[in-house]
Amino acid sequence: MRERLVIALIGMTVAMIAMYGVPRAYVLADLVNDQEKLKVDRSSVLLAALVTERTRGAGEVDEEFLSEFVLDRGSISYVSPDGETVEVGDAGDPEGNLTRTRELPDGGSVTLTRSSDIVRDRTSQALLPLITTGLGLTVFAAIIGFILARRLSRPFDELAEAAEQIAHAKFDVDLPHYSIPEAEAIGSALRLASSQLDELLRREREFAANASHQLRTPITALRLTLEDLTMWPETPPAVADELNANISELDRLSAAINELLELSRGKRLGEAVDVDLDLLASEAVVRWRAHVEEEPGRTLVHAPADPCPAHVPPGPVLQVLDVLIDNALCHGQGRITVGARRRGQFVDLVVGDEGPTTIDEAVFQRGAQSDTSEGHGLGLTIASQLAVAAGGRLSVADAETTTFVLSLPALDPA
Repeated sequence: MRERLVIALIGMTVAMIAMYGVPRAYVLADLVNDQEKLKVDRSSVLLAALVTERTRGAGEVDEEFLSEFVLDRGSISYVSPDGETVEVGDAGDPEGNLTRTRELPDGGSVTLTRSSDIVRDRTSQALLPLITTGLGLTVFAAIIGFILARRLSRPFDELAEAAEQIAHAKFDVDLPHYSIPEAEAIGSALRLASSQLDELLRREREFAANASHQLRTPITALRLTLEDLTMWPETPPAVADELNANISELDRLSAAINELLELSRGKRLGEAVDVDLDLLASEAVVRWRAHVEEEPGRTLVHAPADPCPAHVPPGPVLQVLDVLIDNALCHGQGRITVGARRRGQFVDLVVGDEGPTTIDEAVFQRGAQSDTSEGHGLGLTIASQLAVAAGGRLSVADAETTTFVLSLPALDPA
């Protein structure tokens, strides 16, 4: 905005100077040319009178006499009654020169010539103040334009900074009131938006805290019940082993609830550590394989790869993998493949199935779901938020079959 205001003011100034200066330049050039013509005319009349007076007094009209009357960058040519010619001075190229010839009473003639270069020089001297004034006005307009543009753009810069703070969930913005109506209107809208978003976020955090608290109580009770069942003498060993496995799943569920609560509060989801994403993918496949293979015609495989180190919090990454595998199991077809791959400065975790691609990036928006979905459309939305919280990005690959890609920054070898 600032640059546009400066350019607009300079352009307007240049246009005004051109509208005034160009006609003025032509007028000055014609005026200088007319003055030089008048000077040559008068000089030729005076020279003819002097030569006539010289010849009447029986004086000789020679080069020494004529050289006293030669104009700057000009010449004089005298033709006597008997045809003898005397020339002094040098007018240079005859093209464009100012020339006046006067006939003398005794039958002779005198010709006064002045170079066109002197006309151009005088014209340049006459135009120099005009050009200097135009340049000075342009520089002055640029300075004034920069000052005005800076003053006019300052409110909008502050509004842009406030909008950026709101985008980063900093809703305690303190915007002053502006004398510019447009800026004040934007400021009022941002103040209202920040207060409403702050209230909305507060309610969501309260809801998340209440929901997590309500979920922790039955999960804790269920865990204690399962632990108690494993210690009963009547419980067979195979059943006790299955109960212990479910207890670990309850622990994972409790950890996931805690991390989602931290996400709702805007906090970090665990500490980032150096992990091998290919190993995480393998662990997810082992944990989900039995559940997937219970469905007819469904299998879950791990596509092994070279080590793919990354510095990320493993909890959110595993949760994203769980969401993607569960989504592929519920809405996909055929074999589910999970793997990791190195791509430049990023490491990709890829989860795909053999079903055709019928979704795009809109599936990560809250409430988005397919026509056959029985869920609430929040799984992939939460997975996308977890990916961002972990420092990565969740996307849909451009492939013939449904493929999700979790891109995370690779670990710097240094």
